[in-house]
Amino acid sequence: MRGILMEDSSLKKEFSNEDMLECYVLLTKDKKIISRTVCRRPHNLPNEIPLIWDISSFVRRDKTNSLSGLPCLLLCPGYENAHQEREWGLFLNFLRKYNKVAISKLGFYEIYILPPDKNSEFDTGAVICKMEKVPNEYSSQRHVGWEINAAEIASLRRCMDYNDEACRPMHPSIQSKKNSVQVMHARPIGEDHSPDMMVKDSSRPGNSVGCGRSSGRNYAIAHPSYLKTLGQAHSGWIFGAIAELVDNSRDAKATKLEISIDMLYSKTAGKDIPMLSIIDDGHGMSHQEIVRMISFGHVQPEADDPDHIGRFGIGFKTGAMRLGKDALVLTQTANSRSIAFLSQSLNEGKDNLEIPVVSYRRIGQFMEVDTSVQNESSAKYNLKVIKEFSPFDKYLIGEKAGLFSGNSTGTQIFIWNLDVWGSNYSLQWEAGMSGGSSFHQGDILIRSRRIRSRPGQISQKVPLDYSLRSYLEVIFFDPRMKIYVQGARVKCRPLAKSLNNTIIENGIVMGKPVQLTLGRSQLEWEQANCGMFLYWHGRLIEAYKRVGSMVHNGDNGRGIVGVVDVTDLIDDGKGHVWVHNSKQGFQDCEAYAELEKWLGERADEYLDKFVDTIQLRGRQRVAGMPLRSPLPQSAAAVNAGDCTGSCCRNGSSCNCSSAKVALLQRQLRATAATINAALAAAAAA
Repeated sequence: MRGILMEDSSLKKEFSNEDMLECYVLLTKDKKIISRTVCRRPHNLPNEIPLIWDISSFVRRDKTNSLSGLPCLLLCPGYENAHQEREWGLFLNFLRKYNKVAISKLGFYEIYILPPDKNSEFDTGAVICKMEKVPNEYSSQRHVGWEINAAEIASLRRCMDYNDEACRPMHPSIQSKKNSVQVMHARPIGEDHSPDMMVKDSSRPGNSVGCGRSSGRNYAIAHPSYLKTLGQAHSGWIFGAIAELVDNSRDAKATKLEISIDMLYSKTAGKDIPMLSIIDDGHGMSHQEIVRMISFGHVQPEADDPDHIGRFGIGFKTGAMRLGKDALVLTQTANSRSIAFLSQSLNEGKDNLEIPVVSYRRIGQFMEVDTSVQNESSAKYNLKVIKEFSPFDKYLIGEKAGLFSGNSTGTQIFIWNLDVWGSNYSLQWEAGMSGGSSFHQGDILIRSRRIRSRPGQISQKVPLDYSLRSYLEVIFFDPRMKIYVQGARVKCRPLAKSLNNTIIENGIVMGKPVQLTLGRSQLEWEQANCGMFLYWHGRLIEAYKRVGSMVHNGDNGRGIVGVVDVTDLIDDGKGHVWVHNSKQGFQDCEAYAELEKWLGERADEYLDKFVDTIQLRGRQRVAGMPLRSPLPQSAAAVNAGDCTGSCCRNGSSCNCSSAKVALLQRQLRATAATINAALAAAAAA
């Protein structure tokens, strides 16, 4: 016991009971939070205690002398942050200084909250329960249960992150029996916490006692700074964040996706600010699905769907928080509509993360608050928060919801307070010209125009690295959506079908089939690029990966591109995937190393078989030699000074690459000498 709060012997006896039940209670005054508390109570009180106690009045302590002998509870501090700790101290000091008792009416009970004695070092209060007049239908019962108000429960869940089945106090006097951590987001909704978010932690002791029974679990609060941490998943390349949101649209079976940055007036900033919008016509999300999306991770799917990209349960959070500080999601299914607000601005200075969600259900042609998942007061509170901390008011929300014409479905994501680069934004957007040519189409660019680092890379012209339009052209192995950037349609193309002189190589890597398409791209040749494009579940993971001799010679294989889908190889079939969570690279593993080796061998074979011959014949044409004529005899016998190959040193017939290069060098020197002689003769004349 932390101390005796009052001299009444009945209270001492009441508090001496070791087998007491405990749960969280939120103490409020005029609907404003004072502090979260831990209520300890004996077994002879009703099992279900209201989760919010709102103080309605105060009386002098001497007026409570007649309450001696009534059931008593213990109220311990269980504050969530420094603000609540301060408010709890002020509340108790007020009661002690003015010798007051706080009163709250809870159903058929009236409770009196008494402070500790003035000389006490403890910050624990006592609660005396007095039953008011009982209706006749309850008169035969020994105890009357607390009257639980649904609005109180929903409001409590908004302020605290725990369900009503097991209220979990964190008071130091409570001992834990198990060690497990559950990371929770603040939810203004009536959902049980999903096992998707469960994580084991055997190293950290904790406290947990259920309301009415011990739950034996520990729970960790998700601090708002975690949102910044999530955004670091795409710190190396901001287009990876946009790709996460594009993946979600494809997984939702969208046929149209629009990505744009437009200026919007913000009352908070007092000026126009840029807002990134990503709008699709997919199947949308129900209340349960949007809760799953804003949850921190989920169980990976048991069935491996080759057409489904999302797997780790963090794509939306990492993508949105990399692009900006605040994101609003508006989604609609055939029967529902939901709004979710993931915001660093809202949670700034808080000790716990709050993510407001409002859900509606369709009734005829109208959308009404879905009271099966939250009540009216909770929905109003969440909408108020969204309007206060975002540029969206009820009119703008209505305007965006109007984009869902009739019974159409889809998802709209709006992100603002965009990431900055120096004194400007990391992204640069161009509106384009209406009706203009392909050279005047709008685009979203990375302001730095920096080229991503790749072994063997010499070209500084890689539009895919800094142009969203160029990236989206090849992001999918098999494009299925119409994608628009800044209002202009992206010409998505299956990369494998846009190559020339293609061959298809089939092989086995670690017992799994792999199919590679190799060919030549004129555009990549002009930009001095080459390499492999590796796709996983139809989504581009790695581009311009140089393999084989391409790595050691920057110009070797110029214009040669390979396309391969490595889904079967990278998924080990046991639930593990050798892909980074950012989906911008592969983990260092045996399967990837063997694939790299196999791709290098196939690429070198292609270069030897096709590229050298093409280059040789092209240079023969320059030298004035017949295109289809056999090599001259002089090319068959090359001295050791022109070729380092042992096959050429003895003067025998040689067809190796070194002999071909030596031949071309000699032909070019002869041609240059002829031209110089002609120029000298002309000058003399």
